[in-house]
Amino acid sequence: MSSRFRLPVGFRTVGPDERLSVVDHLHELRRRLIVSGVVVALAFVVAYIFRDWILHLLARPLPPKQRAEGFLTLSPTEPFITVLEVCLWTAILIALPVLLYQVYAFVIPAVGRHSRRVMLVIVAAVSGLFLGGVVFGYYLVLPVALKFLLGFGGSEFSSQVRAQDYFGFVATLLFATGFTFEVPLAMAAFARMGLVTPQMYRRQWRLAIVGIAAVAAFLPTGDPFSMLLVMVPMIVLYLAGIWLSSIFGRPLVWRRNPWLDAVEPTPSDDSVAPPV
Repeated sequence: MSSRFRLPVGFRTVGPDERLSVVDHLHELRRRLIVSGVVVALAFVVAYIFRDWILHLLARPLPPKQRAEGFLTLSPTEPFITVLEVCLWTAILIALPVLLYQVYAFVIPAVGRHSRRVMLVIVAAVSGLFLGGVVFGYYLVLPVALKFLLGFGGSEFSSQVRAQDYFGFVATLLFATGFTFEVPLAMAAFARMGLVTPQMYRRQWRLAIVGIAAVAAFLPTGDPFSMLLVMVPMIVLYLAGIWLSSIFGRPLVWRRNPWLDAVEPTPSDDSVAPPV
């Protein structure tokens, strides 16, 4: 190992000249967990400082009537616990790129320069798509879902929004839409591993539509309008996944014959046994 100064393993990828034992891998895992915990803790402090602005931002999609009435709490500790939960989810969202980097760097050690660039591109793409899904859910899906759900039944119901239930609903919906936007990268990853091909994606488009509808139906919104709002971008993302799979895909694993690539030595004339 080189004698020059190196950062601890948790702050960098493992070098190609390093050989780690099981104990070293456990130390590396511990360091990466510590780094992830510190980053989440710092992000939590930042979120707690701006908690009033975050709460106001999350309450903005509410209809004017419910927003004017404020949130209902049923216990003395509910406001405190709700604020902590909101800050925690916000901290995870802020620290997402660092968390993804730590996971990728631990699972795939000793990457080279080109692989590091690829790693940064993958982390940026995953983070960007997830944040794009969160923004899409906040500006398009959430207002429509709240208007439908809180207005359902007309004047027969008097809807009072409980703080813990509302912010839990918002967090679940936003993270769900964020994960649904990861569809293209997941499709490209499966094609890269040789588990599927772009042709298989194209042939199974009907099954994909049914799966997309099922995923949209399981979202916590529960109304058909939000379901359609989620289905449309997911179909577009499915088409984008087919395009990415055609670029980065590999042949199916079970159809590969790596031993055929090896050149078998041709026997010389004097080594051929005479026929019996």
